Amino acid sequence: MKKLDLAQELSSNAYPGRGIIIGKSEDGKYAVTAYFIMGRSENSRNRVFIEEGKGIRTEAFDPSKLTDPHLIIYAPVRVLGNKLIVTNGDQTDTIYELMDKQYTFEQSLRSREFEDDAPNYTPRISGILRFDDKGFNYAMSILKSANGNPDSCQRYTFSYTNPIAGEGHFIHTYMGDGNPLPSFEGEPKLVGISGSIFEFTDMLWNSLNADNKVSLFVRYVNLEDGTEETRIVNKNK
Repeated sequence: MKKLDLAQELSSNAYPGRGIIIGKSEDGKYAVTAYFIMGRSENSRNRVFIEEGKGIRTEAFDPSKLTDPHLIIYAPVRVLGNKLIVTNGDQTDTIYELMDKQYTFEQSLRSREFEDDAPNYTPRISGILRFDDKGFNYAMSILKSANGNPDSCQRYTFSYTNPIAGEGHFIHTYMGDGNPLPSFEGEPKLVGISGSIFEFTDMLWNSLNADNKVSLFVRYVNLEDGTEETRIVNKNK
């Protein structure tokens, strides 16, 4: 698989929707994860990321303008023991609760489907990082309709062991703008990861479409001592 330039991949797509990136830093010292949200409607754009415990949640920037919390207010990131969960919806809670009962990542998602936002039927994308004394591994999942047909849910899980330094994978909800919005196709994209958390965050934020970007979360986890650095960028301030 050809390794893509992440900045180019983002800047060439005005509306990738929501996206998850997971991989390893170029120096091999950090597990890297990022999650961003975009919006076209006033309701979707009226959001910020705020920290909640070891994770984050979305919140209305101006509560008086919130018209429908369904599908836009949720916890994208939660931590369960040695596992970091990141998703584009409230399936974060499903994964957290069922994995706490010894279900696997894939089993936890069998109870969920794509979003009920016809005619888009937005895919549910999810990622999980598992840490141990040997480092970490990760997996990504997408639940999507059958080419826009909601009668069938198609489920794909991709697992990555012994991640390569300077590489990661990127999955997002839409192939681009449109009506209805075209769902992501194929397996997660192989992308390069480089720079410090500050450089990586700035590259991601500056590459996202200025009109549509809403919020960005980036976390670097030190693989030697487990310490973590987090950056959150919100368009609404």
